[in-house]
Amino acid sequence: MINRNLAKVLSFRYRILAFIFVLLAGGLVLLPKYEKHEGISPNLLLSNVISPERYISSDELAHKIISQDPSFLLIDVRDEKNFNDYTLPYAINIPLEKLFEEEYLSYLDQNQFDVIFFSNDGFRADQAWLLCSRLDFKNLRVLNGGINLWFNTIINPKKPKENMATSAFELYSFRKSASMYFGVGYPDDLQTNLPKKKLKAKKVVTVKKKKKLPAEGGC
Repeated sequence: MINRNLAKVLSFRYRILAFIFVLLAGGLVLLPKYEKHEGISPNLLLSNVISPERYISSDELAHKIISQDPSFLLIDVRDEKNFNDYTLPYAINIPLEKLFEEEYLSYLDQNQFDVIFFSNDGFRADQAWLLCSRLDFKNLRVLNGGINLWFNTIINPKKPKENMATSAFELYSFRKSASMYFGVGYPDDLQTNLPKKKLKAKKVVTVKKKKKLPAEGGC
């Protein structure tokens, strides 16, 4: 029984690793302008991939937006139609297929802000994170669960049951106030003191790469 459970665990881990490397392999086709040897090593990339720190929760992001935190850039990697239908406040649309076009590089290859990728469920955002991480771009994160989870937590939070802990009600209170901040109305007309001031446009400066010196000739 133990061996069977261990085999299942190992099989699951191997599938996850295989999935990661398929993403990496497929993503390389989007990098025609970059030489193969540029970027970080595969081992370092893999260690970054499995780190939970690369994700940001919908609650944490909502708090950043509401508190006017100026330290991040929101990048919506869905197509233009989905972006125009609905997106998060202050987001910039950079479709995954256009990720490395010249006009967008200043948002990705810089060290002023944290870059937070998001998509509907996180799949395309994970791809964007992988591709940019491979090129050693800094301060990259992914919205955990994407817009789908954002709707289920921030826009349409579920009221906790009466027997739940106080912390669950505190979290619900924050989410309900946050949903009102983002335009959701409630019959009880709950009042909130959350700020309404808009963020100012952010000036982004591209990281200047050092030019590689030509190899010296032999004797």
